[in-house]
Formats: sequence, C-alpha cells, structure tokens
Amino acid sequence: MPGQCREVAVTGLGVISPAGIGAQATWDGLLTGRSTAARDPELAGLPVDISCRVPDFDTAARVGRKAAWRLDRFVAMALLAARHAVADAGLGPTDWDAARVGVVMGTGTASMERYVGEFAKLAAGRPLDISPLAITRSVPNMAAAEIALDLTVTGPNFAVSTACASGSSALGVARDLLRAGTCDIVLAGGAESARHPIPAACFHRMGALSQRREDPAGACRPFDAGRDGFVLSEGAAVLVLEHPDHARARGARPRAHLAGYGASCDAYHYAAPEPDGRGAAAALTAALADAGLGPGDIDHINAHGTGTRRNDLAEAKALHTVFPEPPAVTSLKGALGHAIGAAGAIEAAVTVMSLQRDTIPPTANHEDLDLDIDLDIVAKVPRTTALSAAASLSIGFGGQNAALVFRSA
Repeated sequence: MPGQCREVAVTGLGVISPAGIGAQATWDGLLTGRSTAARDPELAGLPVDISCRVPDFDTAARVGRKAAWRLDRFVAMALLAARHAVADAGLGPTDWDAARVGVVMGTGTASMERYVGEFAKLAAGRPLDISPLAITRSVPNMAAAEIALDLTVTGPNFAVSTACASGSSALGVARDLLRAGTCDIVLAGGAESARHPIPAACFHRMGALSQRREDPAGACRPFDAGRDGFVLSEGAAVLVLEHPDHARARGARPRAHLAGYGASCDAYHYAAPEPDGRGAAAALTAALADAGLGPGDIDHINAHGTGTRRNDLAEAKALHTVFPEPPAVTSLKGALGHAIGAAGAIEAAVTVMSLQRDTIPPTANHEDLDLDIDLDIVAKVPRTTALSAAASLSIGFGGQNAALVFRSA
C-alpha cells in the first residue's frame, strides 16, 4: 500500500467540451482562438438565447442505450469523460484494486434538465405521473456514482459542490485522498450542463450573461475593455490522479503532476466576488505554499476569466497581489463559455496539456485590454513558451475560491 506523498501524477485526461469530444479535439479547437457560442434553440424566447453546446452529443450513441435511459446530460458527459480518461491512462480493471480507486466529481447546479417537466405534472395535479427517476438522474452525486457503476470501482465516492469552483475543488479533494494514502487512483473532475431556460433566465436577471445576441461568437470577452458577461455552456472533464508509487510501479508516464491545492472563502457576498480579490489571492497563495513553489516559479495562469466586469477586475487584483509580475494569463471562457461546475476541471485539463506542449491557448475575443487590469493576456494566437509550472484558478458564487498548481512531468 503506497504511503503519503507530496504531489500526485496526472496519468489520464478525458474532456468533453463545446470545442469537441475528447481532450485532443478540445485542445485543437482552443488553438483556433474562435468562440463556440451560437444561438440555442432550447433557449428560444428568452432575453439571452445563446450558449456553447457540446457538438453531436447523443447520449445513447455516446454511452450506450442501456445506461442512457436513466442519465441526465451532465451525468452522461461525466461518464464519457471518465471512460476517455481511463483509456488515456492505459488503465483497466486488472491494473487496480477496485477498493482503492476513488471518484470525486464536482457540479454546481447538478441538473435542472427534467425538473420543469416534473414540476408541471405536479402543478397539473398528476403526481402519479412523476418519473421515479426524477431524483436519481439529477442529484449531484450521480456523476460520481455512475462512473463507479460503469467502471466497477468501489473506493471513496462523492460529489463536491462549490458553484463555479466545483471542478477544481474536486481535484483538490481527490489529491488529498491520494496524499493521505487512502487511495491508489482517484478519477476526479467536474460535469455540468447549464444550457437550460431556468439558469439562463436567472443569470440574465443577475446581469451575468453577455447581451450580444446578434454576435454570439463575439459575446464573451474575458479581460477585454468591452466585456459584458459570460455565455452559458456545458461539458465535463475527468483527470486520472494517481499515487506516484502506483504510477511508477505500472510504468505509467505522467502527463504532469498536481503539486499544490489551495481553497478559501471570501465571506463577503453571496454572488459577487470580493472587489480586491483577497479570497482568490489567498487560495493561490495557499496552493503555491502547498506545492513548495514561489510566485516566480509559475510560468502561466489559466484564469477563471468569466468576462463579467466584477469578476475579471477582482481576479486581476488577486493576481497582482500574489505575483509581483503576473505571468502569461489565458481564459478559456471566450471560446468555451462558462460550464459552471465543470469549468475548473476543463481548465485544469487544458493547463496540463499546456505544460506538456509548452503552449498557451489564446483568449478568444480579447482585443482591448481593460487598463485597470494590466495583465499579460494571451490573445488572438497561441503562445509557445517554456512552461515548467502553471496554476489554474476558479472562483464561485458564495465566495468559493480554489487554486491548483501543476508541474511538468
């Protein structure tokens, strides 16, 4: 049984995103610097009817009819991402002790996909027509549970919910399970499908969504002077995190190492970030200390970068607090939209690929830097540069902050 360890190996990636199904497809799409946002028929009639949708995701075709009938979309995406990640890691049932394989998945809103229809039945006085699966297909823990069912792994299994930081938080908690020697392997990440009229209407009324309905592809503009909000999105990402002794024993070649994790809460406002980014800075500082690295060791930041006026400004202040000279920054939300509970996991997976390729994807739609932000934003084209360590930062409603530090393998 492996003992305690300082950092853990990332040996597999599975990514389902609006840029494509698969980690490589997502990477290739991001390098184009183009947004995936478009008008969404499922949001027709709403004040904001644009989203970033995973292309060609037919649940039955992707995960099989036997499982598809009981899965909501976010769970199906999680399941497919987990299968991709395990295959990428070169793992199978003969390579692990199932009782020492855990699953930790983050989600924000879980699923509202079915609830409107079920509530309508109740309002119409037809309670006996409510689906017996209304709860089991939509509660937050089902992404982790269905992955365990699919792969027959029986270790610790639970959900983490810290709003838009959920995916990052799940990776941090999973890292702790490995560091403590509780597990040999943990499949961790996030899943969400927020393309639904209820979150779309809610976020619109909060003033969080971009109003550029006539220019969907130019809507989300992280750190840009003309930014006016984000675009709702969906997706999933699962990372295979492995105890270094276990990875070494089976001859696995890590993609990168998860070296540090830090978390904090603003305790400032239920939805708005603390204006000076103190909470985000605290999470980043904790992650650096956890990794045994200093600010000068970080070559790149994969930012939360929602494209809202408040978040981007607070995040920029956080980066200036932690880094005397912040390293190169990118935000994926200009291209992929905001996948809420999946966003942090997708961004972590892309951070790993950046380290492997010494390449930073551009921030889509970033044209004119807000002079109050003053960051080195990678824009228009990918940037090739030597990368040895990078951080990914996530910020969520409730003042939730999570930061991850990855190191090259």
